[in-house]
Amino acid sequence: MAAHPDRDSADDLADQLLLLTRRLHHAHRHNFAPLGLTPAQGRLLGTVARCPEPPRMADLAERLGVVPRQVTSLVDALEERGLVRRVPDPANRRATRIELTDEGARALKTLRRVRRSAAEELLEPLTAAQREELSRLLGLLDTGRRPR
Repeated sequence: MAAHPDRDSADDLADQLLLLTRRLHHAHRHNFAPLGLTPAQGRLLGTVARCPEPPRMADLAERLGVVPRQVTSLVDALEERGLVRRVPDPANRRATRIELTDEGARALKTLRRVRRSAAEELLEPLTAAQREELSRLLGLLDTGRRPR
């Protein structure tokens, strides 16, 4: 029985995406190591920074797509390093919110520079127009929308 061409194409694309994801993840790990942070800790810092107000731990877990226990471990490690701090929720004394410290904001700025460098290395073979097209296509995949 002959292989289905669309299936082969989808398999090839999936393999390429997995390979590129691994390369980017490896570059992040390699570049984050001197900073003493993991990619997961970097994601948490970025998520906290993008929130309009300090988020609750449950909100972070939902935004990151992880269980609350994982957020607790990440926050514990980052708090120990002075990058985030727990603050009381003014609307609910039993709830805790997480905010970046000044040191956390500086670390995040460094992380973003490192991530940009890793992405630049990966995307170096592409022209500006190709990068825009790749961004557009990845946006379609990320939101589940189909091109018209």
